Amino acid sequence: MKNIFLILIASTTLTFAQQTTSTKVFSGNLSTDAKTVLNDYKEPLQSQKIIMSHGDKKSPFLAGVLSAIIPGAGEIYVGEYLKAGIFVAIEVAVVSTAVIYDNKGDRKTNEFQDYADAYTNPNHNWSVVNYANWLVEKEFPQDQWAELKAKIIISNDQSIPPWDRVNWKELNAIESGSHKLPPHGEQQYYELIGKYHQYASGWNDFSGDIYVVSPNFLLYSQMRGEANDFYATASTAVIGIYVNHLLSTLDAVWSSIRYNKDIAVKLRLENIQLTNHTEFYPALYVTYNF
Repeated sequence: MKNIFLILIASTTLTFAQQTTSTKVFSGNLSTDAKTVLNDYKEPLQSQKIIMSHGDKKSPFLAGVLSAIIPGAGEIYVGEYLKAGIFVAIEVAVVSTAVIYDNKGDRKTNEFQDYADAYTNPNHNWSVVNYANWLVEKEFPQDQWAELKAKIIISNDQSIPPWDRVNWKELNAIESGSHKLPPHGEQQYYELIGKYHQYASGWNDFSGDIYVVSPNFLLYSQMRGEANDFYATASTAVIGIYVNHLLSTLDAVWSSIRYNKDIAVKLRLENIQLTNHTEFYPALYVTYNF
C-alpha cells in the first residue's frame, strides 16, 4: 500500500519537473527511505521565483506630443476615451466658433465699407470731398477758399470716386484735428470716419454741427461695432483653441504617468524545490494603487 502511494505522488508531478540524477536503493519502508533521501540531499530546500513583467507602459512624452497636435489623441493613446471625446468636442466647438464668427466679421466689414463707399447714393455716403470742403470753409477765411481748394486739387468730376478727386497729401496738410485721415481703403480710414466727430462732415446728412450725430454716422458706427464684436468672439475662440491644446497636453502626460503607476501586473512563475525534483506553478499578482 505504501509503494502504491509513492507511485501516485510521482505521477502528479507538473511539467518542467527537474529529476535528480543520483541513483538510490529503497528498502520499501516509507519512514526509512524518507530519512535516506533527506540525509543524502545536502542543499537546503528553497522556493525560487522567476518574475516576468507584463503590461506596456505609456510614454508621457509621446502622449503629450499627440495631444499637443490633436487634443484628445494622447488620451486615446493612454486609453482615456471619455476624456478624449471631451477634448475633441471642445476642439470642434472652438474651431467652428472661430471660423464662423471670423466670417461674420468679414461679411459685416464688407457691409459697412460698402455703405460708406456708396457715393452714388446721396443717402448712404461718406465723401472725402465733403470733408475737405468743410475743412477749408471752417479753418480759413472765405477769401482764401478758392486758393486752398485749388491747392488741394478737389476735382469737380463727379463721375469718379470722391477719394480719387482729392489730393490726399494736401488734405492731410490742412487737417487740424487730432488725427490725419489715412488713404482710402485702409482699415484706419474706415475706423476713423465712423468713430470721431472730426469726420462727421463727410456724411451726406451732416447737419453742420460735428457734435450732432447724423443717422448715417450712427448706423455706420453700429455696423462697425457689430463687426468688431464678431471678431472679438472669433479671437476668444482662438484663445480657447490654444487653451484646449495646452490642457489636453497636460492631461495626457498626467494620465500616462497615472497609467504607469496605478496598474502593476506581474506574472510570476514560481517553483518549489522538493527532495528529488523541482515543481513549477504560475502565480498572477495584480495590485492597484488608489
